[in-house]
Amino acid sequence: MEALCLLGRRAQFRTLSRKKSAFLGTRRLSGMFLSGRLESPCSQTSQQVRAAAGSAWPGSLPGARSRFRLKSVSPERFAPQRCFSDFNVPPSAEFVARPVGICSLFKLPIRTSVEGLDAAFVGVPLDTGTSNRPGARFGPRHIRAESTMMRRFNPSTGVDPYHSLMVADIGDVNVNLYDLKDSCRQIREAFQTIVAGGCIPLTMGGDHTITYPILQAIAEKHGPVGLVHVDAHTDTGDQALGEKIYHGTPFRRCVDKGLLDCKRVAQIGIRGSSYTRDPYKYCWDQGFRVVLAEDCWMKSLVPLMAEVRKQMGDGPVYISFDIDGIDPAYAPGTGTPEIAGLTPAQALEIIRGCQGLNIVGCDLVEVAPMYDLSGNTALLGANLLFEMLCVLPGVKMT
Repeated sequence: MEALCLLGRRAQFRTLSRKKSAFLGTRRLSGMFLSGRLESPCSQTSQQVRAAAGSAWPGSLPGARSRFRLKSVSPERFAPQRCFSDFNVPPSAEFVARPVGICSLFKLPIRTSVEGLDAAFVGVPLDTGTSNRPGARFGPRHIRAESTMMRRFNPSTGVDPYHSLMVADIGDVNVNLYDLKDSCRQIREAFQTIVAGGCIPLTMGGDHTITYPILQAIAEKHGPVGLVHVDAHTDTGDQALGEKIYHGTPFRRCVDKGLLDCKRVAQIGIRGSSYTRDPYKYCWDQGFRVVLAEDCWMKSLVPLMAEVRKQMGDGPVYISFDIDGIDPAYAPGTGTPEIAGLTPAQALEIIRGCQGLNIVGCDLVEVAPMYDLSGNTALLGANLLFEMLCVLPGVKMT
């Protein structure tokens, strides 16, 4: 073992007993294994621990010298991991520990381009449009962290998304935290690039302001879209403090710009106090279907979603899910919580009820993780994004 001794002002390592030893690590490389022999002053005990753990990475050790060579490895040793596929399939926690690796959504590969992708997860860490509690800028980061709990298949619906679509995490859109309008421009331009080649974006917010520039890009490609909007609020205000763009106005701005097919808009879970006697008049005047939270209490939403599917028809549909649509007992980590909301089970019924629609994009917004130290709000958000992936066009049954 090694002992650390302090001599005067200089700290030195004095070895009571030292043995040079070698640590063999293995790394998967295009169906083969790259073996490296690392020589370092690391103690034999620590090297034995690493070897016993079967580390997949040799690691970086101070002063280590590495010599890599291709090594033939018995296929039986790593047989459970061998999942050769033309798709990006997340690793199983049976063989790769959940905390291991770069923090991407569902441990998917991180890509810098949407070329060749059918769908892409993208973060928009913006919360300067919030009216109450900030913090949604950290939503994408925490949703990614909690998403390691998610697995490959959806046995409840019988679908296999990762062997149906080419999917990756393409990182975050750059935003200007000091200029909301400039952020909207950056978001719009980024999503124009994403959707140009037919990739379907699944977005992690960020506050609900981001849906407005996203829909600008979506409608530029697909024309006015239908909308399945889950929220505690309609987000159809006209202005606040003299500003017309913030998280309470995105869908009014979308109507102003002709981005929505208003007869194909359903807003579900709406509730809370208001500043006027008739807070839903604007929505009804546009032809929106407004489903109040109290009309959802203590019941399944499967029948409702059958009606929504008929309302949406065959045209392009966008799903926008504000986490505050869920009751704060289940999702306290959000900026504008409202009591007596939907349950997670009802949220699943809504998203699963969108299967068969021509979905051209989705978002999950308003996760503000610092108000939920348990991480459950971000975990719920990750689950809902997985469910959105499972209802995209082209996803096959197992």
